[in-house]
Amino acid sequence: MADQHDTDLLIIGAGPTGLFAAYYAGFRGMSVAIVDSLPELGGQITAMYPEKQILDVAGFPSIKGRELVEGLVAQATTADPAYFLDRTATTLTEEDESVVVGLDDGTEIRAKAVLITAGIGKFSPRALPAGDGWLGRGLEFFVPSFAPYAGKDVVIVGGGDSAFDWALHLEPVAQSVTLVHRRDAFRAHERTVQAVRDSSVEIVTRAEVSALHGNGVLESVEITVDGETTTRPAQAVVAALGFIADLGPLQQWGIEVQKRHIVVDPSMRTNLARVFAAGDITEYPGKVRLIAVGFGEAATAVNNAAVVIDPTAHVFPGHSSEGS
Repeated sequence: MADQHDTDLLIIGAGPTGLFAAYYAGFRGMSVAIVDSLPELGGQITAMYPEKQILDVAGFPSIKGRELVEGLVAQATTADPAYFLDRTATTLTEEDESVVVGLDDGTEIRAKAVLITAGIGKFSPRALPAGDGWLGRGLEFFVPSFAPYAGKDVVIVGGGDSAFDWALHLEPVAQSVTLVHRRDAFRAHERTVQAVRDSSVEIVTRAEVSALHGNGVLESVEITVDGETTTRPAQAVVAALGFIADLGPLQQWGIEVQKRHIVVDPSMRTNLARVFAAGDITEYPGKVRLIAVGFGEAATAVNNAAVVIDPTAHVFPGHSSEGS
């Protein structure tokens, strides 16, 4: 017989938006359960950017991803959530006045409402064509810690925020940092691009890493620019080429999806009864994908879910700063 768990609100996704939603649901007196396919709390931030400085959270001019997650986890703890980590939500069915979500380990969670805060869904990094067979032997897709790169010649491939953030943070640690991008234009934030230009990082454009060489471990790379190839020392390559996102089983639940995002109304409701969504996974006119926006959407979703869970409740609970 499958393990069963009953809760008022089931949150699918344990990233920043999901963690804040858990806290807010507790503030509204709900019982909470959180499911995430990753083994740790914090979503993409924990998996990929724990050392990244995050600049768009109200009240913090700058805060490391790791520190933000720690604060959100501590805040969520006040709701005493039940965590189901390293497990994937696979099925969703409506039963009477509840929603039953099945997990890939056979567990069933019966909730009065569901909030999907799954970010970009399950994600996998885009491969570096020349890097086949080098993963873990000098090639990595993420930089969760800077220390392993101390004193090394590092080549970063990509032109987005991750590539430039890692270049900027590795520059004072590594022996050298070279950023290789196939175009002259970059997707990264202009301020970060300028900071890298002002550093000792070498930027090579209209280029690609065409080969990796070494005896067991990485020793050098070939960089091809306009058809001409040069070889340079490299003990580490970081391929920051973006990700392939997949909503996975969510797409089979009958939820309205638009370009890999879940369509919601101003109350954060999906087209399914008792199912809400918030954060990067949502889509509506004027949507802006920022952590700060996700926090607001989480509160909106939880307050509207409160009325679904308890029809005698009010959407607006009063301010958290008000005394009893």
